[in-house]
Amino acid sequence: MAKIPQNKGGHVLGVISDTHGTLTPEAVRALKKVDFIIHAGDIDSPDVLTALSDIAPVTAVRGNMDRGGWTKDLSRTQVVAIGGIAIYVLHDVNMLDLDPASAGFKAVVSGHTHRPCIEKRDGVLYINPGSAWWPRANYPATIAMVTVKEKDIAARLVDLES
Repeated sequence: MAKIPQNKGGHVLGVISDTHGTLTPEAVRALKKVDFIIHAGDIDSPDVLTALSDIAPVTAVRGNMDRGGWTKDLSRTQVVAIGGIAIYVLHDVNMLDLDPASAGFKAVVSGHTHRPCIEKRDGVLYINPGSAWWPRANYPATIAMVTVKEKDIAARLVDLES
């Protein structure tokens, strides 16, 4: 579990997924002012994690395309805790094997579909940042910015192509 120290002014988290070995300059620029980064899998290269960790601390999960020795320390799920907020992270939301609301999670972060989406269900914020490099189905390249202040969490998508 990654614990982020509480900050009275709140935190901004950058959420990225499906980079598939490429971290674009647009993604780096968008993440420059975040306090923490979550990568929801399909990283495809340890160089992506190295570059992200030069920006801010990173928690990452293994996606279905993440293979090889460099992935041995990547788990399929992670929990990020910020003060009173717990965020469950996995690559494919269809592999979710718990009830996030009952388990006390305020948000679930996933990737896999390359489809950017932010929606609230049963009091839980579901965040898929889309793909930062390889969008599909006419979606733009995107990441998500998550703001956590005290016990409130909000997210918005950032279009990297505009």
